[in-house]
Amino acid sequence: MLTYFQAVVIGALQGVTELFPISSLGHSVLLPAWLGGSWKELVTESDSSSGTPYLAFIVALHVATAIALLGHYWKDWRDIIIGFFQTVVTRRVETDTQRLAWLIIIATVPVGLIGLLLEHTLRSMFAKPSFSAVFLFLNGFVLLIGEGLRRRNAPTLADYGRKFAEQERARELGYGEDPYGTVATEERLATLSVKDALGIGLAQCGALLSGFSRSGLTMIGGLLRGLDHEDTAKFAFLLATPVIFAAGVLKLPELFKPEASGIHGQILVGSVVAGVAAWLSVRFLERFFKTRTLVPFAVYCLAAGFFSILRFVVF
Repeated sequence: MLTYFQAVVIGALQGVTELFPISSLGHSVLLPAWLGGSWKELVTESDSSSGTPYLAFIVALHVATAIALLGHYWKDWRDIIIGFFQTVVTRRVETDTQRLAWLIIIATVPVGLIGLLLEHTLRSMFAKPSFSAVFLFLNGFVLLIGEGLRRRNAPTLADYGRKFAEQERARELGYGEDPYGTVATEERLATLSVKDALGIGLAQCGALLSGFSRSGLTMIGGLLRGLDHEDTAKFAFLLATPVIFAAGVLKLPELFKPEASGIHGQILVGSVVAGVAAWLSVRFLERFFKTRTLVPFAVYCLAAGFFSILRFVVF
């Protein structure tokens, strides 16, 4: 039986690791495996094909995380949704927000299709401590390699488009050629092409394997297409919102099964903790990526993955 203490710990873990580029699924497998006992039994139960209390609990945590993201970016989502319906009515894409709406849709399609077709199979096959440990270690390598390629690559079309947009806006506002602080993130994100959006969308599909991070892979995809860390982090969080929310809503009936009737209190407490943790995490990461890179998270994944490999693969 899921305890209130376990609900708080797992809720906080979900809220943080879903947004930090360190894999929520990988940690949800590895932490119980490290702790053992009743913690390990929770994950073992969730591997069965039938509904379980733990599965219902995880569904609620995903919904809470998505609600936190929607709350934090509610103004952005309001404008994006309005922009989308405007394009439906006019059949034209005329503004940066309208273009951003379609870029998010395009980038969400790959993970939506692959997730519906293969998520259960992939999780049944690879949501085990040994695989999670290896994939978490590889996630650290991917983050390091992505950072290295970002620094070596020449400016991409997105870089040139962003620079042009910044200079044009700076001239309009009378700042001369100094564009700093004058251009909205939406304008910079709108410089991405359809191909860029598809590439970023495909990148986040790797998160279906426990140990790879959705936000981490999405950020690497954005960095390699010319976005800076601040903009690619926001794009990653915007992309994560519909994916996480849809995954939770599709499995929402699990909350109303008899198996979950005895842990409604734990579900409520864990969901509140997950929502608060996610809200604090996105606020922290927005500030962090203004000046920092993915390297600290890469180092953490390499270290955590390495010791987990020793524990669950070698010994």
